[in-house]
Amino acid sequence: MDIYFVSLGCDKNFVDSEMMVTSLRKSGYNITYSAEDAEIIIVNTCCFIGDAKEESINTLLEMAEYKENGKCRLLVATGCLAQRYHNEIKEEIPEVDIIIGTMAYENLTESISQALEEKTPVVEIIKDINYLPEPLADRDAMSSGGYAYLKIAEGCDKCCTYCIIPKVRGRYRSIPMENLIAQGRHLAANGIKELILVAQETTLYGIDIYGKKSLPALLEKLSKIEGLKWIRILYCYPEEITDELINAIKDLPKVCHYLDIPVQHGADSVLKRMGRHTNRAELEKIIQKLRHKIPDIALRTTIITGFPGETDSEFEELKDFVKKNRFDRLGVFTYSQEEDTKAADMPEQLPEERKESRRSEIMELQQQIAFEKSTSLTGREMDLIVEGYLPEDEVYICRTYMDAPDVDGYVFVETNWQLMSGDFIKARITGSEGYDLTGEVID
Repeated sequence: MDIYFVSLGCDKNFVDSEMMVTSLRKSGYNITYSAEDAEIIIVNTCCFIGDAKEESINTLLEMAEYKENGKCRLLVATGCLAQRYHNEIKEEIPEVDIIIGTMAYENLTESISQALEEKTPVVEIIKDINYLPEPLADRDAMSSGGYAYLKIAEGCDKCCTYCIIPKVRGRYRSIPMENLIAQGRHLAANGIKELILVAQETTLYGIDIYGKKSLPALLEKLSKIEGLKWIRILYCYPEEITDELINAIKDLPKVCHYLDIPVQHGADSVLKRMGRHTNRAELEKIIQKLRHKIPDIALRTTIITGFPGETDSEFEELKDFVKKNRFDRLGVFTYSQEEDTKAADMPEQLPEERKESRRSEIMELQQQIAFEKSTSLTGREMDLIVEGYLPEDEVYICRTYMDAPDVDGYVFVETNWQLMSGDFIKARITGSEGYDLTGEVID
């Protein structure tokens, strides 16, 4: 039986999708890339912000068309939207046959069998959000480009005032190290060269099951896996970055000198309203320490504009923070008023046009910084991972250690060599085109 799978939202959700697809394949189902030909369609949804909710709903409605005009017999909603709005989905999108919450994806195959055999109106499995499914050690990677995400923990205890994640993903739970090592070995044995560690927060890994922050120990063990070339770390809350972690990044050759540290704002008053655990001085102290200890480290961050009550002076503080700290990579989101969060009930909600105009200002400011940093790389020799090929331009798409897939830049390389996704090459950077680079192979 053919199944068409749509994965929406973040890379953590993508790992759940890979778990489901692997489980389905092991149960004898075939994964098709044509929704029109599929007998079962599964949408792994997201609801982190308003745009994500809208995309998830629209995708479910789009896929529902195939029940009328295609071969689809079952439409399945899984993930965060299914967890948070399962009752609304039943009422508003009656074409959905199966609803699986965030912690119930391991029940997917049996739910499909039940729906097919019993023709139940709606099979619904919503488990306790603090339950932790056991990840498949032999999970297959769905990404192309020689990389795979490794989700090392589930949930979050930070409870930022704007964030719904603790209510749909539960409290922080680390995945046992032996399972992560087994996943890493399986992925490497199947051609993965870069492991990207993700969680709502990676820095607290192990605190709940080992009694201490154990990310450095995990990095050391993953570094011993044969075949892996790079290990990248995303989503490190700045206040939890220890000297031990900094030393592990500096000393372990496979760990990329790259760190994603979401700061969200640069004004102390806004950070306090957000429920963040750092102020500007503390943020700048950890940034300075990272750059001092690891001079070539690439720092990525995210910023939110238009948080409730954000004044002109607070926004100026944010701009000054961005100018001063010159992040290598920076993403900007407008504040999304999410129901059931503290920030949603705060006074002085800003109009969308002001949020967007401020986002544009920060992006324009960061663009200048990023372009200057890109230009400075011209002439530098760097190791690149090959991610794909653009036949129309006859160039390979590659990444440096400074670039995570999908969110950062690329290096476009012309060469007569026949390269494969996941190959590593040494190249000289020959120029820059905005956020991206050009290069030539030297080895």
